[in-house]
Amino acid sequence: MDIEVIVLGCGSSSGTPAIGCGCPTCTSPHPKDRRTRASSVVRVNGLNLLIDTSPDLRQQALREGITQIDAVLYTHPHADHLNGIDDLRAFCYAKRGVIPLFGNALMMENIRSRFGYTLLPPGTHWDKPVLEAHTVAGAFSLGGVGVQPIPVSHGNWEILGWRIGKVAYLTDVSAISEASYALLAGVELLLLDCLRMTPYPSHLGFYQSLEVAQRVGAAETVLIHMTHELAYQTLSELCPHGVRVGWDGLRVRVA
Repeated sequence: MDIEVIVLGCGSSSGTPAIGCGCPTCTSPHPKDRRTRASSVVRVNGLNLLIDTSPDLRQQALREGITQIDAVLYTHPHADHLNGIDDLRAFCYAKRGVIPLFGNALMMENIRSRFGYTLLPPGTHWDKPVLEAHTVAGAFSLGGVGVQPIPVSHGNWEILGWRIGKVAYLTDVSAISEASYALLAGVELLLLDCLRMTPYPSHLGFYQSLEVAQRVGAAETVLIHMTHELAYQTLSELCPHGVRVGWDGLRVRVA
């Protein structure tokens, strides 16, 4: 199964540059130091599976030429991962069809309470998103593609990472259970949370990310969800073999 991952955004909730900040990363001319909020597309078997709806989704889709979304896999309901949901209306309009959403009960409850208008039947003009909410607690199939939710801790919340084939996506992680490590066996590409150098109560720090990467044992680990404290070039120089710093627009294929 051939899979392509497109990193739409690898920034944290503030993005980089952060508003009002004059730090070296925020003022860096390096294009890989410019990060929109975290989201990715996984392309497999003719499907485009979107992970999270970043507030920067419209900008990201235009930049990467994304015109089709077949489903959304949600990690958790924080604003930087959910609040771009209204931008799904363009994709619904393009196909005159419904887009299914998948996540845990916490995720779906937030969508229903905060964005309930997106779950209504289509109107004649398709001027709103037309979405279907699906609460999942285990593996399921989309168009013949197996999708495995990976429960992880994000501070006091249990949220979801996702595995599609030999690709796994884990953002906003503070701890991973033994049961979830078992679900990651055989992963070849891991996209992994790395908020800043030092640990944070609800995220992995850089050295914690390296420990997780070593434990999972993927051939390649790409660091995502980074704050402006982490400069691309400086962090790249600290990465061991098999680990690299992600950037907006990065594309990786896994056979």
